[in-house]
Amino acid sequence: MYRKEQYVFNGDTPEKAVIRSYTRDDFAALIDIQKMSFPPPFPSELWWNEEQLTNHITLFPQGALCVEMDGRPVASITALLVDFDPEHAQHTWVEITDGGYITNHRPDGNTLYIVDICALPAYRKLGLGKWLMLSMYEVVVQLGVERLLGGGRMPGFHKYADHMSAEQYVQAVLEGTLKDPVISFLLRCGRTPVQIVPGYLEDEESLNHALLMEWKNPFKRT
Repeated sequence: MYRKEQYVFNGDTPEKAVIRSYTRDDFAALIDIQKMSFPPPFPSELWWNEEQLTNHITLFPQGALCVEMDGRPVASITALLVDFDPEHAQHTWVEITDGGYITNHRPDGNTLYIVDICALPAYRKLGLGKWLMLSMYEVVVQLGVERLLGGGRMPGFHKYADHMSAEQYVQAVLEGTLKDPVISFLLRCGRTPVQIVPGYLEDEESLNHALLMEWKNPFKRT
């Protein structure tokens, strides 16, 4: 089980936080985080349910982490292990995560794949998402896998899609002329682009696109 205690900052004020493995006792709080993190037009059927969460803590508990503050979970991240071939990178979120049920988790996989990351809106200014991502980098190193990988939503893309392709939008974000709430966040976490994946997830804001982004294990030589 994963657990570490630290301080996070609310402006200039340090506040105590615990990053730990989530358990069955956290399920109701985790589902509430999903509902508040992904309001409509995000599809409500993609919020966690108890069967999915049960699979997370039984099939791969190392990939099921949350941040606890004020006596309750306020953010979470979930992952599974997969075999990833960079030469055949195209996939959908449903295919690679089994729709969030992670029954295709591979204990001998070469890649830690991020299924989901979210935080209660009131706590987002504390940088909890970045701390959760950094914690997953620790899991990558502990397990000795090649990389962390995941598809980043592009929720700002719909504002520019009438005159920009997905590739042009991502390039503008990389050049700093545009900011995207998700892609820019992942870049700040140390993730680097692999390729754009159309049809990755039903997501009106991203026009169903995602940017596949990775963090390579610096201790692993391939």
